[in-house]
Amino acid sequence: MGKVVVSEFISVDGVIEDPGGSEGTAQGGWSFRHPAPGSEPFKLDELKAGDLMLLGRSTYETFAAAWPAREETSGEFGSLMNSMPKVVVSTTLTEATWRNSTIMSGDVPAQVAKLKEQHDGDILVYGSAMLIDTLRQHGLIDEYRLMIHPVVVGSGKRLFKDGSVPADLELVESRPVGPDVIVLTYRPARTR
Repeated sequence: MGKVVVSEFISVDGVIEDPGGSEGTAQGGWSFRHPAPGSEPFKLDELKAGDLMLLGRSTYETFAAAWPAREETSGEFGSLMNSMPKVVVSTTLTEATWRNSTIMSGDVPAQVAKLKEQHDGDILVYGSAMLIDTLRQHGLIDEYRLMIHPVVVGSGKRLFKDGSVPADLELVESRPVGPDVIVLTYRPARTR
């Protein structure tokens, strides 16, 4: 059975919006302020363990606009990004043009539960704040991999928005990927 893995660049104050600056927000690009040379092998290993990417519409559109053109210059990582099967959750998209992409709408929790049954590897979720909120509400997230950057962004979409369903998490790994950047891996806590 596959597991849903949420993998995010995140600020100390919980913002996940526009870490690379491609979305054009005023605070965008904050993930580049601190070097994290260990993040590249970490993200490559993550992709290698993945069977499928599950993305919200906005993240999908950002990735689909960028990654096909980067395949030649980003080596194995770009090749994996482009070749991996992708499912975009959207009620407005009518066509998914990025290679190996399909559109999911309707009963998303039921369909994601079915995807977990159909896959053995990780189902990777990047960005996609609204999708993550839906998955969390239905108990479908198996792991959070949070690459914490030592910045306070101040505003923007947060991983855990106000009013999120309360939950306890267990830390299963901490891994520095730069002098000031660390990846914390959490799983939902088991009932004690």
